[in-house]
Order: sequence, then C-alpha cells, then structure tokens
Amino acid sequence: MLKGFYVKKSTRTVSLVEILSMAAEALWSNKLRTGLTMLGVIIGISSVIAITSVGQGVQKGVEQQIQALGTDVLQVLAGAARSGFISQGLGSTSTLTWEDAKAIAQQAPSAQVVSAYLQRNAQVVYGGQNTSTTIYGTDLNYPEVRNVYPQAGRFFTQEELDTATQVAVLGPTVQKTLFGEGANAVGEKIRIRGEAYEVIGVMEPKGSQGPMDRDDQIYIPLTSMSRRLVGNNALAGISVSGILIKASNQEQLEAAQFQVTNILRLRHNIYPPAVDDFRLTNQADIVNTFTNVVGLFTVMVVAIAGISLLVGGIGIANIMLVSVVERTREIGIRKAVGATYAAILNQFLAEAIAISTVGGGIGMGAGILIAAAAAAIFKFPFVVSPLSVIAGFGLSFIVGLLAGVIPARNAAKLDPIAALRSE
Repeated sequence: MLKGFYVKKSTRTVSLVEILSMAAEALWSNKLRTGLTMLGVIIGISSVIAITSVGQGVQKGVEQQIQALGTDVLQVLAGAARSGFISQGLGSTSTLTWEDAKAIAQQAPSAQVVSAYLQRNAQVVYGGQNTSTTIYGTDLNYPEVRNVYPQAGRFFTQEELDTATQVAVLGPTVQKTLFGEGANAVGEKIRIRGEAYEVIGVMEPKGSQGPMDRDDQIYIPLTSMSRRLVGNNALAGISVSGILIKASNQEQLEAAQFQVTNILRLRHNIYPPAVDDFRLTNQADIVNTFTNVVGLFTVMVVAIAGISLLVGGIGIANIMLVSVVERTREIGIRKAVGATYAAILNQFLAEAIAISTVGGGIGMGAGILIAAAAAAIFKFPFVVSPLSVIAGFGLSFIVGLLAGVIPARNAAKLDPIAALRSE
C-alpha cells in the first residue's frame, strides 16, 4: 500500500466510498497545495453569491422606499431655467402654479388626490442649534399622496393654510438635530430664515431614498412659504416646484399621465411643435428603470466573478496535471497489480471534484457572510436567492468535473511498464 491510494484486486469493482476515501487521503497529504487550488473557486463562488445577494438587496430596498412613496403617483416638475447654454435643472423656473394643481384635481378623472408643493433649502435655528434642511410648502393633501403622517402632534389645518399661519411639522432627522434624541418638539418655536414658526407635529420616519434623507425635511403651509420665504408669485397665481398626482390605482397611471399632460398644455398654451415647460415622472417607471439598471450591473459583475471561477478551474486542471506527473510511478504500480482504467479515472476525477465542491461550499458560506455584513453596514434588506446558491454549487461541481477530465484521462491511459520506469 502506498500513501495516497490503495491497491485493489481486479476481481472486484472499487466502490464509491473507497474512491472518495482515496481521493480524500491524497488531497489531505498535500494540504497546502489543495488549499491554494481551492482558493480560485472560493473567490469565484463567494463573489457570485455576495454580488448577487447585494444587488438583490439594494434593489429590494429601493423598491420598498419607492413603494412607500406610492407606485401609483405621478410627479409633475416645473421647467428648467437656462443660463446661456446651461440648464439650471427642473424646478428652477416658475412654470407651474397652485391653480394648475387645482385644475388637474377638477378636470382629470383618473386623478384621485392632487397636491402641490414648493421646495427650498433653508437654515433652521432653535436655541443654539441650527441645521440646513429642505423646506416643503404644501397643501393638506400632501400626507395622503406621499403616504407620510405625523407620529406626534398633527398636520396643519385648512384654516392655517388659508391664513398662511406660521406653523411647521418636522421630519424626525430635523427634530433629533435641533432638539435631541427623544425630546418633545411640539409647541416649541423654531426660526426659518429669520421667521418664527411654531412646531405642531413630527412626521413618522421614512428613511433614505438614495442619497436623500426623507426625514431631513420640514413641512409648512404652502401659502406661508410663498408669502414669507420665497416671495415669488407667478402672474397666474402661486408658483410651485411640483405637483403630485395619486391615481386610483397603478393601472390608471397611464390615463392620468395623458390627462394631466393635455390639461397643462392647454393651460400653458403649448401647441406642437412647442416644447413642454414641465415634465412628468412616473414612480412605477422609476422602479422599473432602477430594477433594469441594477440587474444589468449585477449581471456584469457576476460575469467578472465568473472569470475568477474560470481561473480557479484552470488552476485545478494545472494542479491535477502536476499531480499525475508526480504520482506516475504510483499509478504504474496500481495498474500493474490490476487497477482498471475506470478506477484510475474515477479517483482523479473524484479529487478534482472534491477540490471544487469543497471550495464551492466554503465560497458559498463566505459569500453569504459578506452579503449579510454589507446589508448590516449599508442598511438594506438581506436577500439570498436559493437559485444563486444552487447555481453556485452546480458551477463548482461542473468546474471540478471539467478541470479533472483531461488529467484523469492522462492518468488512466498511462502504460504500466513506462510508469514503473518513471523516477
């Protein structure tokens, strides 16, 4: 008996257990080489699992955030001002008015709820604390359209909107920054661009949407913002940054988009080939676009990880070829005492498959741990697709099988006399 294999008589077939036992002993006797050979497979499989999981987690997280805003919502943005040939961005000019929003609410059958808003960044002060945040001047329909409601206090009333009362509802981030964790802000006075506003409520947390913290916001009556903070009324009425339209359901979005476009074109005297002075965005389209982008990015990176797996397979094949050369004399002894072509072939195939499948198993575990750590650090849902795990294990098995075929055949075809002469 030689180290790394057992001599079997030709009178009986070598069992699967014996083949695996011989393969395990041969691999264990060269632990460092076996570990380094596995490394390529481990890196490839862990990359595939981790990248797929992270991509799906990010996708699910963004979908949840957009769905929290409502996938049955259209957003109309004011046009972009231009300085020379440079666009200043959507909403930088006053092309939409509160009256446009009221007209849409009255004339668009598919529009269930309509809300206009005016948006500006401003410095907010309370005592010795101050923060730069986003101020939204809104009407009463904003909470319903955006699906965000006060967790403490209340939203402003119709009377406060009509009289431009200086009241404010804070986002949780602003409340924490100005008043501290857990402090009661309701009833306190803050200053927005030097104007005093009474805090009447704090909104429920909504988290971040990409780089934007949706909790770092303050809501005040649209009339108050227009009169006191912006001072910029369009000739046709109060100018707004955008209009939100909630359809009765997601299937009505296309009809709502058609109706809103025609209403605004008629109100703004826009006729072909003139360009619209507004733009409509669809939340459902945003979800689909983001899903497609993340999907393509994931496929691209997984393909790159697949190259690492291919390199790992080539490494296995190279090591197995070297192993055949090193063990030529041992193979000759086995064949001389009756080992069959199949027995030699199966042992070397088993060694290659064992390296790749064990490496694949370690890679899957490492990939799942990396994905879990990334989800915990960057705060997105932890998702592991069973399909990616099954595919990873299948790939590792196939890599081992393909990488072991040629070395195993070379070993099995060795002439016993020539092999015994080998030093």
